[in-house]
This record gives sequence, C-alpha cells and structure tokens, in this order.
Amino acid sequence: MGVNITESHGFLECEVENLRGAEIYLDYPSVGATENIMLSAVLAKGNTVIRNPAKEPEIIDLQNYLNGMGAKIKGAGTGTIKIEGVEKLSDVEHRIIPDRIVAGTMLAAAAITRSEITIKNVVSDHILSIIARLKEAGCIIIERENELRIIPPAVLKPVDIIRTLPYPGFPTDMQPQIVALLCTASGTSIVTETVFENRFKHTEELMRMGAKIKVDGRVAVIKGVNELTGAKVSAKDLRGGAALVLAGLAAEGETIVENIYHIERGYDNFDIMLQKLGADIRRIE
Repeated sequence: MGVNITESHGFLECEVENLRGAEIYLDYPSVGATENIMLSAVLAKGNTVIRNPAKEPEIIDLQNYLNGMGAKIKGAGTGTIKIEGVEKLSDVEHRIIPDRIVAGTMLAAAAITRSEITIKNVVSDHILSIIARLKEAGCIIIERENELRIIPPAVLKPVDIIRTLPYPGFPTDMQPQIVALLCTASGTSIVTETVFENRFKHTEELMRMGAKIKVDGRVAVIKGVNELTGAKVSAKDLRGGAALVLAGLAAEGETIVENIYHIERGYDNFDIMLQKLGADIRRIE
C-alpha cells in the first residue's frame, strides 16, 4: 500500500505520502490484520482486495460502520473483501454489536456455578459454537429473540474434544473459560488450541486451585474434580484472568485474583456484573 516501514530499537516507524490500494492475501485470517487493512484502505487511492480475511462478526460490524461514514466496502464475512478508496469520511452514529465473548463468559459463569441465568441483548448466531459445547456438557439453553437462558445440570458432562478455530469455529478467546468449566465436569475432556501459542498459561493457576490438567504443547487434558479450592492466583492475560474468576466463583473458600488489569481490557465492571447475579466478589484496591 506504499508504506515504508523500518524497525529501530524495538519500535516500528511507518512513513507514507499517499496510501494506495493493493491486493493482499493473508496467510492466516487474522482479525487485527483484516481490520487494520480495512482502516488503511478506505482512504487509500484506488482499490484494495483482501483475500482470506477474518470472517468474525466484528469485521462485518466494522464494514457497516465505515460504510455509514461514506466508505465503499463489500464482502465482509466472506472469503474476499473489496474496498474502493474514497476522498473523505463523514461522521455517523453507530450502535456496535453485542460482545459475543462477554456473553459466552457469562454463560460459562452460570454453568460453572450450576446457576440459571438469562442474558439479554445477545446475538445467538454469533456464539453457536459456544452454545453447542455447553449443550454437549449437559446444559439446557433456551433461545428467545435477543435472549438466552441457560439451565446447567447438577453434574456437568465432559466434552471429548474442543478445538479452537477462526470464526465460525470455537473462539480461542473462550478457551480459558471453557477449560475452567471443564475442571468441574465428571470425566476427562480434551481441548486443543490451534490459534495462539502459549495460550494455556491459566492452567498452572487453575492447578493451584486443585484442578487436574495436563498440557502437552497445544493440547490440554482436563480431568474433572469434585471441588476446586480457593487460592491466591495471578491473571497472566485477559481471558485467562476471566477463567480464574469463574473458577473462584465455583471454588470452596476464598480466591484472590491478582493483576486484574488484564481482565479490565475486555470486561466492563466484571465484578459488578457478577455481583448483580449474586456472586460474593469485590475489587481490592
């Protein structure tokens, strides 16, 4: 697209006089890469084609938002996105889509505590892979318009194989939460992480709480236990931190989760949301 990029002392310096359209093929359908190319291309001169882009709902929402500002984008959610550069964008009012990972996390919170809850303002089509795995574990999920109700079983069933994949596959951002949940199932589950390396950092912390997990490369084998025990644990990343909070909700005794700044990157007032559902949780400054 005409950008000159140099690396110096761990920093990237980017210079460009005029962005120009280009044909770009992504070896991997990265969400961040797709979004950044789209943002760059809307004001670039000429046409840009992104092949093998990410297909997540957020990509479609970004297209709708930018088109509302005067951009000319089509194909989001498919295997090819085409962008015709425009001279300028104008202001617009746009309502973003519901956060599917927050919705999935709250469903997992209900399942791990064996609680019935109703989630409003959720697009069930965006989390079909999550719903399918929860049903496989024995949860009853009732779908209404923009609403989901989950009724977990008293005894959670293990899930043979879960494999993280780009959308519409099972999201890597729900892998830690589902691992925490499966720690309380009555049997052995297997989770394979194909999207990110080193995405099992939370398992060491879960084991401090009594979980039985064996990690071999990209595969985690989880043997369910009768009870998790509260402990002092540390969030290593965003979703791993959320998984520790879920485990703490189900554990016997008190759990302290440190480094919650990771969690705050992806959840707005996570503690307050859980308090409203009856959780005994509070933030320690």
